[in-house]
Amino acid sequence: MATTLAPAAQSDSADLERFGYQPVLHRKLGRYASFAAGFSFVSILTTIFQFFGFGYGFGGGAFFWTWPIVFAGQFLVALNFAELAARYPISGCIYQWSRRLAGEVVGWFAGWMMIIAQIVTAAAAAIALQVVLPSIWSGFQIIGADTALTSRDGAMNAVLLGSVLLVLTTVVNVVGIELMARLNTIGVTVEIVGVLATIALFFSHAERGPNVVFDNATAAPGPYWAAFLVSGLMAAYVMVGFDSAGELSEETKNPRRVAPRTILTALAVSALGGGLMLLGALMAAPSLDDGALASDGLAYVISAKLATPAGKVLLACVAVAITVCTLAIQTAGSRLMFSMARDGKLPFARRLAAVHPRFGTPALPSVVIGVLGIALLVVNLGNPAIFATLASVCIVTLYLAYLLVTVPLLVRRVTGWTDSAPAPAGLFTLGRFGIPVNAVAVGWGVAMVVNLAWPRAEVYTPDGGGWWMLWAAPLFVAAAIAVGAVVHQVVVAAPARRAVPAVQPA
Repeated sequence: MATTLAPAAQSDSADLERFGYQPVLHRKLGRYASFAAGFSFVSILTTIFQFFGFGYGFGGGAFFWTWPIVFAGQFLVALNFAELAARYPISGCIYQWSRRLAGEVVGWFAGWMMIIAQIVTAAAAAIALQVVLPSIWSGFQIIGADTALTSRDGAMNAVLLGSVLLVLTTVVNVVGIELMARLNTIGVTVEIVGVLATIALFFSHAERGPNVVFDNATAAPGPYWAAFLVSGLMAAYVMVGFDSAGELSEETKNPRRVAPRTILTALAVSALGGGLMLLGALMAAPSLDDGALASDGLAYVISAKLATPAGKVLLACVAVAITVCTLAIQTAGSRLMFSMARDGKLPFARRLAAVHPRFGTPALPSVVIGVLGIALLVVNLGNPAIFATLASVCIVTLYLAYLLVTVPLLVRRVTGWTDSAPAPAGLFTLGRFGIPVNAVAVGWGVAMVVNLAWPRAEVYTPDGGGWWMLWAAPLFVAAAIAVGAVVHQVVVAAPARRAVPAVQPA
């Protein structure tokens, strides 16, 4: 029996058809679910728990100021993305936006870099379970006894826990967007409650005043500006993925209006909550100079202040946040892979673009991302530097993908923006502020790529290692571009493989 679409759904489907695509994904996401997709990708509980010790270890208490600086820069990027989300409500937004602004080749490389970034980010997020689960119950430390992620035992156990999580998120993504959205929404609600409870715990158990944010006595040796730049990598890693609402546009109701708002809201709420968590942790830490805050991060503060079952509950909220973060990253990546495959831009495009008739999901892309994420973890098995290396590499790649959107957008603004499919009136726009906001966003993105990729021994080889580990980020980017050039030539540029017929549900 045919299903009759509601008028709003019919309007959204007709809007998508104007871009040349048949609506085959299930449009199930409302405003909160769209917000949850972006918020869970940013996932301040996940990433601050991962990186607080790193940031504090380099910058001391004054590393707090990297947080508002990074938020300001990323919010400029998000403003540009919000405007594009209103114009182009299509899945695979980074690829779709870039190719409509700069042409097929630039768009393809933006999508290619973003897919790689999301695969690596999913793997990096999944291993964060190691930071939390053994603190909840020692039985989660299955391999060895040392739970530290920077130890060999901890790194190996992190790979095991992360692989199990990637299997679970792959199953959820295959089963359907409705299940994913329900679990993600519940998980984000738990995360928000956990954030509020953590903030309340820290501020009600403060050991010192807010002037701790000016303390750099425990910073790494050398010029403080150098230590401050390194410590800023924490905030740079956290505040990404807010574009996920755009990635899910074809599954969102009224995406032209909902996606721009949720892109901005997800980043702003994450920045506010994360800033309060950082400040509270610095004020509540039992000690600033015994080394525990740098080595164990927020888990150390929570355990010290709440050594009761309630403390375990807070840590369980973090574990939930890590789970939905990994789920959201994999979901966004699978939609991007589907979008590119639908245009015939990837190997095995027909299969990758097929949508399951019952679940309404691009199942194969979810499986591919899960398998590649696990493979990436297994390749790094036993590597104590896996955490910093994966994090730095994936974020450099992601920032480059963002630049392949903001740079062409700035060029279009300066030369005169003509669009064959202009957005209806009344949607989000930067108006006369477009050029200055866009220009600063581009400058910010270039500066962040340089800072993230700089070959610092203390980041990439803290315990020693080969030169290739020190130059991991530039080498990885170069390899990604080289492989991408080959794939593009074979799959896209070859006339016989240039087009894929309209995809029907598998």
